[in-house]
Amino acid sequence: MNPVRHITARDNPLLKELRKLGSDSVAYRKLGRIWVEGEHLCSAALARGLTPRVAVFSDAGWERAAPELRAAALDTVRLSNALFGSISALDCPADMGFVMDVPLAAQMLPGVNTVVLDRVQDAGNVGSILRSASAFGVRQVLALRGTAALCSPKVLRAGMGAHFGLHLVEGLEPQDLDAWDVPLLVTSSHQGAVLHEALLPHPCAWVFGHEGQGVAPHWEARAALTIRIAQPGGEESLNVAAAAAICLHAASIAA
Repeated sequence: MNPVRHITARDNPLLKELRKLGSDSVAYRKLGRIWVEGEHLCSAALARGLTPRVAVFSDAGWERAAPELRAAALDTVRLSNALFGSISALDCPADMGFVMDVPLAAQMLPGVNTVVLDRVQDAGNVGSILRSASAFGVRQVLALRGTAALCSPKVLRAGMGAHFGLHLVEGLEPQDLDAWDVPLLVTSSHQGAVLHEALLPHPCAWVFGHEGQGVAPHWEARAALTIRIAQPGGEESLNVAAAAAICLHAASIAA
């Protein structure tokens, strides 16, 4: 096992960086790193074969950590419980975290099952959709400009490790998908084929839109298929993350 560094100074440069990564939703874009806090997220990264740049433990977290977590990084740091609490963005600090490379790609993958996020602005919704995408076999997620930052702390927490199993591209414009090579599917609350009766293409790209405005007309015009989810209870619409989970589950069964 590599030597463990003990940091005691609150103004240590690493700790300053971790506070920024944990509190600023777009700091990762400038720093090229993310901070994932908690055993679940850290274990999810290791399960995907990823190696953290730095592993950080509180004294209590170090004592509890499994051997594979202690040995995960070449650079391992140990902090007092109080000092770890000063870098945590959680109400109840999780006692350990990893500094990881940003899990984003520069180019889209052709011909794979995809989710397109069209200005989905709530971080919790974005993270939940990523989690459903990973669970139901989607290969990549493309985020159009106006969507919540894919690697913000809130999206990372809501994604529960899904980031490490997906091909993620963000900051796209509609024209970047002009030559897209799979059928686009959009959802509607009032028109289109009923999901459980529709013949879904495979592979395909599901477009999920803004929480209030829905999918932009641009995508509706380009869609190969418009899908609606039957709601016998009579609600007007579903939360976008709930709708995404239902659609992606149905598509995974139909594939």
